[in-house]
Amino acid sequence: MASRTSGKGSQGTAGTAKRVGRTPGPAKKAAPAKKTAPKKSSAPAKRAPAKKAAAKRPAPKPAPSPTNGVYRLVRAIWLGTAHGIGAVFRSIGRGAKGLDPAHRKDGLALLLLGLALIVAAGTWSNLQGPVGDLVEMLVTGAFGRLDLLVPILLGAMAVRLILYPERPEANGRIVIGLSALVVGVLGQVHIACGSPGREDGTEAMQDAGGLIGWAASKPLVFMTGEVLAVPLLVLLTVFGLLVVTATPVNAIPRRLRQLGVRLGIVEPAYEPAEAYEDDDERYDEQWREALPAGTRRGSARRQAPDTDAVYDHDSAEAEALTKRRRPRRPAAQPVMNRPLDAVDVAAAAAAALDGAVLNGMPPSPVVADLTQGVSVDRDRERTGTPVPGAREPGRDSGVGKDRETGRAGAAAAAAAVPGDPGGVPDLTKPVPERTGDLPARAEQLQLSGDITYSLPSLDLLERGGPGKSRSAANDAVVASLTNVFSEFKVDAVVTGFTRGPTVTRYEIELGPAVKVEKITALAKNIAYAVASPDVRIISPIPGKSAVGIEIPNSDREMVNLGDVLRLADAAEDDHPMLVALGKNVEGGYEMANLAKMPHVLVAGATGSGKSSCINCLITSIMVRATPEDVRMVLVDPKRVELTAYEGIPHLITPIITNPKKAAEALQWVVREMDLRYDDLAAFGYRHIDDFNHAVRTGKLKTPEGSERELSPYPYLLVIVDELADLMMVAPRDVEDSIVRITQLARAAGIHLVLATQRPSVDVVTGLIKANVPSRLAFATSSLADSRVILDQPGAEKLIGKGDGLFLPMGANKPTRMQGAFVTEDEVAAVVQHCKDQMAPVFRDDVVVGTKQKKEIDEDIGDDLDLLCQAAELVVSTQFGSTSMLQRKLRVGFAKAGRLMDLMESRNIVGPSEGSKARDVMVKPDELDGVLAVIRGESAPQG
Repeated sequence: MASRTSGKGSQGTAGTAKRVGRTPGPAKKAAPAKKTAPKKSSAPAKRAPAKKAAAKRPAPKPAPSPTNGVYRLVRAIWLGTAHGIGAVFRSIGRGAKGLDPAHRKDGLALLLLGLALIVAAGTWSNLQGPVGDLVEMLVTGAFGRLDLLVPILLGAMAVRLILYPERPEANGRIVIGLSALVVGVLGQVHIACGSPGREDGTEAMQDAGGLIGWAASKPLVFMTGEVLAVPLLVLLTVFGLLVVTATPVNAIPRRLRQLGVRLGIVEPAYEPAEAYEDDDERYDEQWREALPAGTRRGSARRQAPDTDAVYDHDSAEAEALTKRRRPRRPAAQPVMNRPLDAVDVAAAAAAALDGAVLNGMPPSPVVADLTQGVSVDRDRERTGTPVPGAREPGRDSGVGKDRETGRAGAAAAAAAVPGDPGGVPDLTKPVPERTGDLPARAEQLQLSGDITYSLPSLDLLERGGPGKSRSAANDAVVASLTNVFSEFKVDAVVTGFTRGPTVTRYEIELGPAVKVEKITALAKNIAYAVASPDVRIISPIPGKSAVGIEIPNSDREMVNLGDVLRLADAAEDDHPMLVALGKNVEGGYEMANLAKMPHVLVAGATGSGKSSCINCLITSIMVRATPEDVRMVLVDPKRVELTAYEGIPHLITPIITNPKKAAEALQWVVREMDLRYDDLAAFGYRHIDDFNHAVRTGKLKTPEGSERELSPYPYLLVIVDELADLMMVAPRDVEDSIVRITQLARAAGIHLVLATQRPSVDVVTGLIKANVPSRLAFATSSLADSRVILDQPGAEKLIGKGDGLFLPMGANKPTRMQGAFVTEDEVAAVVQHCKDQMAPVFRDDVVVGTKQKKEIDEDIGDDLDLLCQAAELVVSTQFGSTSMLQRKLRVGFAKAGRLMDLMESRNIVGPSEGSKARDVMVKPDELDGVLAVIRGESAPQG
């Protein structure tokens, strides 16, 4: 036993060793196991016949049939015929079910039309034959005297099905209403004809209300009598009429008034058409809710395939392809990261394009979700481009793995957000919801003479659509940026973007130990990758630890002035100097208070949007401020830009087009500033707002004996459309006036807007830049011009047509925005409203040049100011030297020599004596007379 056991154990060990050492071992062992299996089951196999023999018992013989099989034969023939006919009808039914719903509705309408023709032939004429007898028996017997109206009802129902196949939900309502209407009318007709019964014969009932009238009136007459039966039937008739016309009881007066208007009995009154549609929809909704649950589900199922008003083969084919290719999934939340086929891409792109073109409106959320990342995902699958946020395994350093894991998790979390397939979130600010009419200003000032001035309505300004949503182009740019970073081995990730009307800013987060210079050095490579030369890099984004890359949008968006002014901030802040600027790159609207800026320099090349910005500023003032709030001085050396505003009541002087008169107007502004400061100092106030508040509340009183009446000072806004023209004519006077105004006029309520299309150092001098803290730069032609305006580069990379950089006072980085736009028709409407309210009241002392002057000598020409300065300098110093004039007046030798010759011709200095100084022929006390003679005025009497 021991030997056998050991032998078996050794064999088992050897077999195990063979199975472990050789792979085919188990296959060889499996074959004998299959062979030995039948041997083990051979015993039960021998006992199987015995069980079968025991199971099969002899069945009793059936009794002989009394019909000898005839019944079975007839039954088989009947069932076969029935199954055949049923199969034929079922095949027809399946074929009818395969028809389009529109064809089925047309077939039903044509069937009703055919029945209407048959019934009309049987009731309106004496139709002979079995069809005529059937019509007389059914229709005339049921409807009685009103059988003539049955064809009309059937025809009306057929016409409705043909004209309005997209409204199946109203069919049930119309059927119920018609039924109640017919029953009520036939019951009243039957009672009016004497209420004949069945005992009176068929002809008597046909001459009355028929079987329907008898069935409707007989129970009521029996229970309540004819006195109450008629009002009840009248109520039933009115109910049916209201149901058919979808008229609620509370809308009866309005419908009657509408009927009277159509008949010309009642004068028409304005009522929105949406009210009737809302009533119809609400009535249908209440009727559907009142139906049983099964009926509602059936009507909903019948309504589902008939939502389109017109059958479109192309859309049906696209829908069929979409349904066939898309697997069914629960309706809770769709899967956003799946790849889409070509049909889906084309449909989504077309829908997105339609939404973008139509008034700037964005596509629906479903279409936006479809368009997000479609082309990008397919390109990644085809070319193997890495997904944004992912890294190649061989390029991550050990130090940055934790940081990379965190960023990958953040990207995964962003990708899990519904509607964000690209993994990069859209950080654009949501467009504020449209509100109704904005509230009126809290304070409406009374003008002098008790004149009420009403501000222009914002309805005069057009409405624009909300900002465009994320498109596939954004995801394509994200993929291109990620590809550039991976190719140049830069550890950076696109973490989000904000889409503006003109450009989209993509936020780039750098990995550990990555210099910002690596991103800025790739500017040209990024421009090449995204196929756009106007790429601007911001390092870093203000307030964020990220680098911004601004890339122009392929589809630009227009920003309307009316949308900016309709903001809630504009309604709440009633400051008259609040103006609309545009929309920034983050999707938010930009507004600025000119009283806080307090002066702004607007510069840009021709066609960059500078003139549109000036128009928006002036229009904003006209819309939000009365002439008592803000008065303006407009300087337009071009003579064409600001002519549309001629005659508005906000002007304190006519629009100035002469550069010399403009210099005089600026000097008047300086004098006005000094007068205002005198009042502030006299009454002890530091700002004009405090002074005006004290005057309006009655706190300030003039000293005794003074006849002056205190009145609030309006804000004074001076807009110069072209500063270069002024600086060419009278540079010293203009610069001195501007510098003095910008230094001191803030507290006096005087503010400057200087615009120029030539931002060079000789126009925008250092003194002007130092005292004008707020800048608005549009596209420039060179980097030097950008540095003149903003003291930093950036304006040279703008793309024009309103694209600008706004640098308010106190900001370190400029804000990129798309300037608002106002059309000429909108400006004309606002200007006309202001003109209708009030006529302008000009001041005569603004421009001295308006007074009549004597003609200046022809030899003096445009050098009158220089000649007066030279004469004053020579007479006051009693020293006539050409070199002194060069130094003091900062003019060249030729100009100084000409001035000396002019003074010699007027006996101010003597002739030249070589290198010696000329003799001065006029004493200092005679200077005023000499200057008056030079200016062409009469000499003062001494």
